[in-house]
Amino acid sequence: MRGRRQERREERHGEGRVHYRMRQRLVSIGDDYWIETDSGERAFKVDGKALRVRKTLVFEDADGHTLVKIREKMLRIKDSMEIEDADGHRLAMVKKGLVTPLRERWKVDVEDGPDLEVHGNLVDHEYTFSHDHDTVATVSKQWFRVADTYGVEIAPDQDPVLILAATVALDSMAHQGR
Repeated sequence: MRGRRQERREERHGEGRVHYRMRQRLVSIGDDYWIETDSGERAFKVDGKALRVRKTLVFEDADGHTLVKIREKMLRIKDSMEIEDADGHRLAMVKKGLVTPLRERWKVDVEDGPDLEVHGNLVDHEYTFSHDHDTVATVSKQWFRVADTYGVEIAPDQDPVLILAATVALDSMAHQGR
């Protein structure tokens, strides 16, 4: 079993996909959290800024430079969070899409690029990001044996900061009130 898992991971690495390790229910207001590469190196930090009226998560590089901010949108009927660059310009809006009987659907409206659809089970961290029916990122707990840990596998032509920030936003919205 362990050998097969390693083989699958090596096959994915051969395709140029990038892997990150996340922690389940990762951020609440006031918490800091590191996103690591699958080799255990710290790649990004998510800082849950305390004392804010609305939920704000700051996504930083390993040296502490702000890359994006993830903000809860207030006074909206649908669940949504906005991803902004360091200067406050919108990069994407993550929002709940159509409700289907079998699985959740979410959408990432990207300002200067193709929009992404998210399908699967957010609560259990088993879902995919896709564009035009092509999978561009996969989120899964199956790659790790450590409790409360899941992985994000990103295609080489995708922006890892945008995908990971959207994953953080989705995780935050899926686990609100839990």
